[in-house]
Amino acid sequence: IIYTEFHYQTTILEHHLDSLGHVNNATYMALFEEARWDFITARGYGLKDFQKYQQGPVILEANLKFKRELPNREKIEIVSQLQEVKPKVLTLKQTILKEDKKISCEALYVIGFMDLKLRKLVSLPDIWLKAVGAK
Repeated sequence: IIYTEFHYQTTILEHHLDSLGHVNNATYMALFEEARWDFITARGYGLKDFQKYQQGPVILEANLKFKRELPNREKIEIVSQLQEVKPKVLTLKQTILKEDKKISCEALYVIGFMDLKLRKLVSLPDIWLKAVGAK
C-alpha cells in the first residue's frame, strides 16, 4: 500500500537555533510535530478532538538521522507519509528537505493511540486513520 504524502512548509528562524547556531535534535522533533499537527488537523482530528474524545496519538519510538545542517532563514519542506499500519500502532516517516531538495533529516516514528482515561493503547479508530491518510 502506498499512502498519501503530506507536505508542510516553514522557515528556519532564529528561535530554532541553539547557542552554537545549530538546529538541535529537540527542535527537529518539534518541527516534525508541527507538520503532524498541520495535516491531522486539516484532515479532521485536531486538538478539540483530542480533548473531546480523550484519545490521541503517543510516540512509542523515534529514530532520527541527521544528514545536513539547516541554516537560519532557510525555507524547508517536511514530507510525512505512513509506512505501515497495524491495529494499535502505525509507522510514520518524515523527511525535512532543504531548499535545494537535499535531505536534512529523516525520522521514523512508531505511534500508538492512547485512551487517556484508560491509560492504555487502543485500536486505531477510523477517524484517526483518516486523519493520517490510511483511509
